[in-house]
Amino acid sequence: MKKGRDILIAIYPGSFDPVTNGHLDIIIRGSKIFDGLIVGLLKNPNKKPLFTVEEREEMMVEATKDLTNVTVEIFQGLLVQFARQKKCRVILRGLRAISDYEYETQIAITNRKICPEIETFLLPTSTEYSYLNSTVVKEIAQFGGCVRGLVPECVERKLRKKFQVEGR
Repeated sequence: MKKGRDILIAIYPGSFDPVTNGHLDIIIRGSKIFDGLIVGLLKNPNKKPLFTVEEREEMMVEATKDLTNVTVEIFQGLLVQFARQKKCRVILRGLRAISDYEYETQIAITNRKICPEIETFLLPTSTEYSYLNSTVVKEIAQFGGCVRGLVPECVERKLRKKFQVEGR
């Protein structure tokens, strides 16, 4: 057994379009488990997000500003390549339901095949957020529903502004 231990940094990846309180639940709990946590904002040219990657970064930075060991970075391409670049040995993923488990297990096995030195840590979300995802939040906001309690205040403001600009 070695004395002491290396600093353990994890990456929590996602598109976060927008960040929800369910995402924050995983981030807060992950920040207590790992020495450092990088929230990796995926810039995927094949998707048409509601918010630009810069807007998503701004909202995530605001939402995590009180978490001293959490940083936010934009990445593009393979997650395991980004993790290697950042010298991370763990990928943190949240689970809401059994269907998430099946999907996340497939991704974890694939990532391990590509990069065996990186492990995936699956963390179940808290029960109160088990139904929540960004698509649901956007739909509620688009049709004028209240998203208070589903997203951080900074995201709630951005959603209201986004849909007012677009005629809602």
